[in-house]
Amino acid sequence: MTPPLEPDVAARLYRSLRLIRRVEEVVAEIYPSDKIKSPVHLSIGQEAVAVGVCDVLRPDDVVSGTYRSHAAYIAKGGDLRGMFAELYGKATGVAGGKAGSMHLIDMSCNVMGSSAVVGTTVPIALGYAYAIQQRGEDRVVVAYFGDGATEEGVFAESLNFAALKKLPVLFVCENNQFAIHQPLEKRWATDRLCERVETYGIAATKFIDSNVESIHAHTQDVVAQIRGGCGPSFMECMTYRWREHVGPGDDYDAGYRERAEYDAWRDKDEVVRLGLMIEDDRRAQIDDEIEQQIAEAVDFAERSPFPPIEELHTHVFAD
Repeated sequence: MTPPLEPDVAARLYRSLRLIRRVEEVVAEIYPSDKIKSPVHLSIGQEAVAVGVCDVLRPDDVVSGTYRSHAAYIAKGGDLRGMFAELYGKATGVAGGKAGSMHLIDMSCNVMGSSAVVGTTVPIALGYAYAIQQRGEDRVVVAYFGDGATEEGVFAESLNFAALKKLPVLFVCENNQFAIHQPLEKRWATDRLCERVETYGIAATKFIDSNVESIHAHTQDVVAQIRGGCGPSFMECMTYRWREHVGPGDDYDAGYRERAEYDAWRDKDEVVRLGLMIEDDRRAQIDDEIEQQIAEAVDFAERSPFPPIEELHTHVFAD
């Protein structure tokens, strides 16, 4: 049984959940205007996986995301103004307006650059973990990826290498049960992902829903073990994206999933559930502060300049 959250912890987790939810809802509202120049893969519905893990981490710990990485970026403390500016393609964006939503990075918060290519950030996260180990640093790397990435050959190679070297890495599979439009049952002979991971000698735990307390409590335990030199650990977190694979809308008329699935996950929405744990006045204050923070970030993006034309030829090759 997961112990109840302390009021301050509940409020902190709620703030992060709510911030991610509202950022992505605002992104979805702006997107049809064509002000946002990048494709967007929204994490609405999946926020608890990012928040439950990232809240445990220290500032010097490292997070590696996927192309659906807004939630992890924000949960780790990534710069919100720089994120919106990047989505707008502006020079003040976290990658100078060149990379967009799928390639967010903020190394001031130790958020590694994400990638649009499925599975490719996993071995890069391992490289960072290997460097940390070689330097004798007391830091942890969290590698986020979706269920589709577990089908890439590099995933198995990464598990083996991490186990062999006892790397300080926490693998977190955000299993939203679809690889674009293809459900798990059409891709996996069995759904026993944790069992497959355990064959590499890596402890693996599956969470059947997005309960943020359970994820948070477990992450506290495994991160402490990783810091103690026990090597990698693995978490499979079942979750559900509420919006379409890419874009701001929904896709329940596309024929590959039922709206009833969404209804079932919406009924146990972690943002709402955690919000009800907090006194009304405090929750209202948090909500107001979040709206102000987002409005400031959007205004910053709106007012920022586009990159000058000569920037087209920079950062193409290393010096």
